[in-house]
Amino acid sequence: MNELVARAPGKVNLSLFVGAPRADGLHPLVSVVQAVTLADELGVPALSSQALAMWTNVQFLYGQGIDEDSLARALELEDTDVDVPVTFRASSVKGLLLAWTGKLDQARNKMSEVRQYCIERGAENDMMAVTGYETLIEIWRGNFAEAAFLAQDTMERAEQVGGSRTIALTVRAAVAAYTGREREARADAAAAIAIAVQCRTPRLAEWPTMSLGFLEVSLGRYSEALTTLQPMLDVFDSLPGSEIMISMFIPDAVEAMVSLGRSGEAEPLIEALESNGRRLDRPWMLAVGARCRSMLLAAQGDVEAAARKAEEAMTEHDRLPMPFERARTQVLLGQLQRRQRQKERSRATLREALQAFDAMGAPLWADRVRTELARAEAVPTHDLALTPSERRVAELAASGMTNKDVAAALFISPKTVESNLGRVYRKLGIRTRAELGRLIGDH
Repeated sequence: MNELVARAPGKVNLSLFVGAPRADGLHPLVSVVQAVTLADELGVPALSSQALAMWTNVQFLYGQGIDEDSLARALELEDTDVDVPVTFRASSVKGLLLAWTGKLDQARNKMSEVRQYCIERGAENDMMAVTGYETLIEIWRGNFAEAAFLAQDTMERAEQVGGSRTIALTVRAAVAAYTGREREARADAAAAIAIAVQCRTPRLAEWPTMSLGFLEVSLGRYSEALTTLQPMLDVFDSLPGSEIMISMFIPDAVEAMVSLGRSGEAEPLIEALESNGRRLDRPWMLAVGARCRSMLLAAQGDVEAAARKAEEAMTEHDRLPMPFERARTQVLLGQLQRRQRQKERSRATLREALQAFDAMGAPLWADRVRTELARAEAVPTHDLALTPSERRVAELAASGMTNKDVAAALFISPKTVESNLGRVYRKLGIRTRAELGRLIGDH
């Protein structure tokens, strides 16, 4: 940071940064560097604290990690007697960075301190932002009851003080999606997106869009999930990194793509999680990245490698206090164990996931696990009532091949492949290639 600040604003090396420039041609990081430089020139410690806090926050979101020295200086210069919007306070930024790097218990404590500060100052507008952040933290901690309370508190404050309802609608939609309240989630997310469109601020639409995509995946509506998440996928190549706040949609998009046989599209998303996770040592990226890679390997027919990746994901979950994400990985691991004929291990893994989802109050995912447990405990019939041609098409499709690839391999037309798969799906009572892969693996 010191090296950048020491340079003249017009000579900042843009190659150090990632991402698109602003409308005025300046990159956001360059603008923040200029703010830090000017604040230091003015010699106002409180102003320098705000500029350094902004620098640390923006640099992190642009995939550059945490500038610990700048954050420490921002905290040291922070003046609690100066009225500053909470989003520019070094203490608030510290709490957010703790949350975004998976240190959720510490983040909760820090944001509680910020909330108390706002109460003492009577800063109602700031309280709305704080409770919004606290809601996300509690969602990640798997404490959905507390998240629901905080989300409603955020909404009430927005209505009372006349602040932006977008934050309140966004976090309330997220809670509703996780707790399986489909109608409420759709209504709040749609309202938040409508406000973002009206205000011409597309960034405000990102989180409600991600919540809707997650909801569709939770319901097993993979085609609808990808349609919903398309705006996020359209800007994926321009995202400066894959930190959780801007990339929460990636695991949902990957699951949908793999389930629909679009594995090639999932590869760059998985690679982003894996490479950035290794570079920055982010438990969330490493855990969900390994889970996504496991899904892809399973779809390609390499169940053993997929199981190893799922176990690798579980190891990363051990240092990530996000019980919902851990249980979600356990669902995949239990499926893979079943496909490896490890019936007792599979049932134990799935039961643990079911217990976690039930305890958190996530009925959509609990129902999904109950379905998997029923499969794990069912007696296989060995006879799928498929004709030889249907079975061959099903086996190749389950291996991860596209319809075009299957047609080429069997010297038939893609339309014939589609017809065979349609009959297979009807006979087996399934809807997705992921289910097909599981059944073919079992038999």
